Amino acid sequence: MKGMTRKDKSKTPLSIFKAIGDDNRIRIVERLRKSDASAHKLMDDLHITQPTLSHHMKILGEAGLVVGRRRGRCTHYSLLSEGMDMLMGYLTQLKVSKTRAAGADAEAG
Repeated sequence: MKGMTRKDKSKTPLSIFKAIGDDNRIRIVERLRKSDASAHKLMDDLHITQPTLSHHMKILGEAGLVVGRRRGRCTHYSLLSEGMDMLMGYLTQLKVSKTRAAGADAEAG
C-alpha cells in the first residue's frame, strides 16, 4: 500500500489478520473479551512471561485491537471495539461479495 504511513498500515484488514494469526494473541483476545485485565492477570491466566505478553500486546495494539492503560505501576488492557468492528465489517463485505458472486453464477448458468 504505497503512500501509506506505518500508522495507516497498522489498521488494515491484513494487519488485523496477521495480529490474530497467532495462538497466544487469539488467547489474549478471547481472555479480554470476557473482561479487561491487568498485565499480571493475563500472564497468570495464560501462563506466559512478561516479555511474551509485551511482544503480543505491541502487535495487537498496532493493529488497533487492544489498548493498554497505566494504573499506577501496572498496565490494564482492554479490547478496542473499533478494531473489532473493522474486522467484522471486512468479513461481512467478503460474505456479501461471495453471496453476490454465487447469485451471478446462478444467473449465468
